[in-house]
Amino acid sequence: MREPQSPADAGLNALLGPGSVVEGKLSFKGQVRIEGTFTGEITTTDLLIVGETAKVSANINCGSVVVNGEVIGNIKASDSIELHKPARVKGDLAAPALSIEKGVVFEGQSMMLNGGINLVSFGRRESTPKARGRAKDQEHRSPDSD
Repeated sequence: MREPQSPADAGLNALLGPGSVVEGKLSFKGQVRIEGTFTGEITTTDLLIVGETAKVSANINCGSVVVNGEVIGNIKASDSIELHKPARVKGDLAAPALSIEKGVVFEGQSMMLNGGINLVSFGRRESTPKARGRAKDQEHRSPDSD
């Protein structure tokens, strides 16, 4: 799995440890792991890891996101979103790949991106309303033409 086991693992650029409280805009390259409290906005093309002790209240726009803690806000990823137990997410998710492990609490909507099927409009039939509209218009025109 992509999730590092400790801050010393290769590829981890920064760690906001337990007890950290940060507010603002976070932009970075590489991997960042949050174990503390963050409020604001997070943007990267790389990997964000939200640890089990983290409480994040932010809109997140990343390459990949792995959530083990709490996130309140929308998450958009260009690669993937992974929610692992005991994650708690309240917000909308949008990514080409989404994984939700059993035991995760997720409250929101999900949307597949980049050529994936849009789950919201998957069952919608566009032709039915048009056919009804034409039928009513034709019936309405028939008495006028007589």
